[in-house]
Amino acid sequence: MTTTIGEDGLARCPWATRDAEYRRYHDEEWGTPLHGDGPLFEKLCLEGFQAGLSWITILRRRPGFREAFSGFDASVLADWTEPQVELLLADTRIIRNRAKIEATLANARVLLDLQRDEGDGALDRLIWGFAPPAREDRPQSLEDIPAVTPESTALSKELRRRGFRFVGPTTVYALMQSAGLVDDHLAGCWRAGVSGEGAPA
Repeated sequence: MTTTIGEDGLARCPWATRDAEYRRYHDEEWGTPLHGDGPLFEKLCLEGFQAGLSWITILRRRPGFREAFSGFDASVLADWTEPQVELLLADTRIIRNRAKIEATLANARVLLDLQRDEGDGALDRLIWGFAPPAREDRPQSLEDIPAVTPESTALSKELRRRGFRFVGPTTVYALMQSAGLVDDHLAGCWRAGVSGEGAPA
């Protein structure tokens, strides 16, 4: 499937035309380079929650996730234990999956350990250290976009070695796409190759 022309006359990746929030996310966030331990930790957690679900499900609930998980502040989440897990399991604003909730809290502790050992920006440096070189040929259709790459497999392996959970190669590649380590906007999409400051007037 190739690009689709929206009501505003702009060509976009076809998945971005199904929903207004998807369109905003595509135009403003997806594929835009994301840096900082905090933003990348949130993205890593949300991609873990997305596993097995549609991303729009997570995107619509992201404000609720942020409230329920204290803004994904690792220094707060690292201290949460079973009472907080039980509260989260009753919170209809999020995906109520025990394994994913517990993984988020465990990942917060791993992040703090990583920062203690390697300083602020450690997660940013770790993730961006696996950014692949820019691809020579932009994908023409969704069928040209892989679900897993050698880089996502290697980053997944390293994250798991450090102790992170729910970071399989497919989940990690989705992170790499959304955080701008790769630019998988299709050929002809107005966002292809641009930084995403907003749609042209």
